[in-house]
Amino acid sequence: MSKILDPNQNYTFSKFFEMNVASDRFVAEFGYKLVRARLNLPQYTGELDRIEDLKGRIEELLPYVDLSSETARREIIVSKVVSDLVHYTKAQLRIEFPIKVTNQLQGYLDYLLQSTTRLLVIEAKKEDFSNGFVQLSAELIALDQSEETPEQPYIVGTVTNGTLWQFGILHRAEKLIEQGLDSYRVPDDLDPLMRILVQALTP
Repeated sequence: MSKILDPNQNYTFSKFFEMNVASDRFVAEFGYKLVRARLNLPQYTGELDRIEDLKGRIEELLPYVDLSSETARREIIVSKVVSDLVHYTKAQLRIEFPIKVTNQLQGYLDYLLQSTTRLLVIEAKKEDFSNGFVQLSAELIALDQSEETPEQPYIVGTVTNGTLWQFGILHRAEKLIEQGLDSYRVPDDLDPLMRILVQALTP
């Protein structure tokens, strides 16, 4: 099978979004495998004291906001979810965080959250979850190969358009990426979504 990437060319994460290539073929270029499965992600079981307030604030705004742009989705939904995630986990939040591992694994992470022992990456997209997951896979692989990544056994990432969230997990020892078949909607599935995000950053 022919190569997708030119070894003599530089690439960025956003460039991968535009390539329109199958996720499994893409990750194979870096020596990883991809499977699609229901992930049954663990959920935080403690109290989340701001869930109902967050849901109410989002529901209040939705009738009055045009969510056709990526910026609007980030401002109205994604940023609010991320802010409350920081409240619950006290994780360090980096927005548009630059990372370069190689000339083929470089670019900006929309949201990178780091607790004492865990990383979580969130990629915000207007649409096109298939290509969005290719970009997320590249970001997960870059984090896996970065020398600054904590020694965690797996890295969780999610791609979202604000109202819909889909997850991926990179299992580091197996060099395996699981692409979740499940999706979570905001505001309807806000409680399980937030519990998954909090647990992903909890030791």
